[in-house]
Amino acid sequence: MTQSDPVGLVLGTVDATPLAFWVAVRPGAYLQLDDVVVTRREVPGRDPVAISGVVTQVRARHEGAQFESDVFAISAGQLPAEVQEAAEVTTTRVEPEVYVPPRPGSVVHRATGDERASALYFDRMERRIPLGLGRDGAAVFLNADFLDGTRGAHVSISGISGVATKTSFATWLLYSVFHSGVLGAEAANTKALIFNVKGEDLLLLDHPNAKLDDDTRAKYAELGMPAGPFRSVAVFAPPRAGSAAGTPDVACRTTGVDAFYWTLADFCALRLLPFVFADADDERQQYTMVVHQVTAHLAKVATPADGGVTVDGQRLNSYEDLVDYVTAQLSDEETRATWGGSAVGLGTVNAFSRRLIGSKKDLGRLIRGDLPRRPHGIDTSEAQVSIVDLHNLPDRAQRFVVGVTLRTEFERKEKAGSAKPLQFVVLDELNKYAPRDGTSPIKEILLDIAERGRSLGVILIGAQQTASEVERRIVGNSAVRVVGRLDPAEASRPEYGFLPASQRQRVLLAKPGTMFIAQPEIPVPLVVEFPFPSWATRPSEAGPLPASAQRSVTQGADPFALAGDSLDDIPF
Repeated sequence: MTQSDPVGLVLGTVDATPLAFWVAVRPGAYLQLDDVVVTRREVPGRDPVAISGVVTQVRARHEGAQFESDVFAISAGQLPAEVQEAAEVTTTRVEPEVYVPPRPGSVVHRATGDERASALYFDRMERRIPLGLGRDGAAVFLNADFLDGTRGAHVSISGISGVATKTSFATWLLYSVFHSGVLGAEAANTKALIFNVKGEDLLLLDHPNAKLDDDTRAKYAELGMPAGPFRSVAVFAPPRAGSAAGTPDVACRTTGVDAFYWTLADFCALRLLPFVFADADDERQQYTMVVHQVTAHLAKVATPADGGVTVDGQRLNSYEDLVDYVTAQLSDEETRATWGGSAVGLGTVNAFSRRLIGSKKDLGRLIRGDLPRRPHGIDTSEAQVSIVDLHNLPDRAQRFVVGVTLRTEFERKEKAGSAKPLQFVVLDELNKYAPRDGTSPIKEILLDIAERGRSLGVILIGAQQTASEVERRIVGNSAVRVVGRLDPAEASRPEYGFLPASQRQRVLLAKPGTMFIAQPEIPVPLVVEFPFPSWATRPSEAGPLPASAQRSVTQGADPFALAGDSLDDIPF
């Protein structure tokens, strides 16, 4: 149907208002949910008013039927009746802004081309980020001003795990940001930090997808982007448990991966002990006072010793050694006050010690004293996208890595004192790291990012199954809200009040790849289907790895230089 073909008329049996009206669909035509339509009204002494909107409900009924059983007689031709379809339209834009209702009987058209761009405010977006394709097959955009901090920042993505494709959409959004040209000259310096918490799917972003077909390539072309992998990717993984060489614990790839860990000297000097107690439940306990006292004392008395530390003349070579030493000092009446504080009771000290001893198994491979000369940090400065793999780590170790890494990156941006270049952070399971109740070191950092990150150029892309369980201030500071398929109980929560009633029902049926996206400039959330990833999401899809991504920091270094003056410590 061309733009000049009318799709229906404004209904006269239902009140039409400037904000919502109904359209009687003409015979032979149809309107579906999410269609964009426009009608016009002549106003005395003013230019014609164009009233645009999005279809948010459709219905069909027999006109002339009185009883439910009449449908059988009408279908048999025994009763006269007509089938009439009608569509509810929620107004998105009135131009010029003369808020008058459309007149019953006014002709309604599908909005295409410039009319569609005007109805959805795309014509006002100076910098547009492609989000995917709408139900009409045309491109849908996000105003970059509401993502990069110019007028807003942060993205909240909610949906059922494994069905809502939250992480897939987050990586697609990054791909669109990096490849659409919206960043201009800043694209080369803009960075993304992705925490991979489930499987190894995100570890192959730099591999082309071997299953990409011509139809998918055409969709990327429709959105103005090439179809391919991420061009600059660094992968960091924890060392394998029991590996004396610090071999990365990754199965799906053998190149382009670096192991990350912290030396004992790092642990003490950087005051990382609070992140061992990063669960929100820990902050409710009295032993947090002991945590901060021990942290300060370690930073004061621990002396670096080739990756390990020396404390009061005793050399400690592993995290287990450090834990045993600290608990021994807290158990000794002569040193307990020095290490744990004079006002702390024995029960509180014992609670701290039990928790600390329980961390030895989880954190032993992340806090090392035996690999002092090897590169071991998570460095986001080299590649455009840095992926930190957590999926093989227990929960406590995941919290430790997320907390320490986020603090490091946020402090780095604070010292830089400039919002450019941008730093995107993608974190799944946000309800675990920033729950609605309680507090923790990680939650405080995420709150800081949500509230001050916009001015510092740190943009959080957070994903969670249930937005209702995430700290309100984090969700509230997200300018862009994305919803995939939801659980019925979750969809009824007030956190999804931005969805119209019909969309709240539809999110229960949404298929993978379909997202409902709300942005401040558009009154109605837009339904988007984003393309199949052009990068590999599992080993079976992975094409050949580009030569530029086949080496890692460690692999590219001289092993003899890493070993220092002694050849006995060569790490292979």
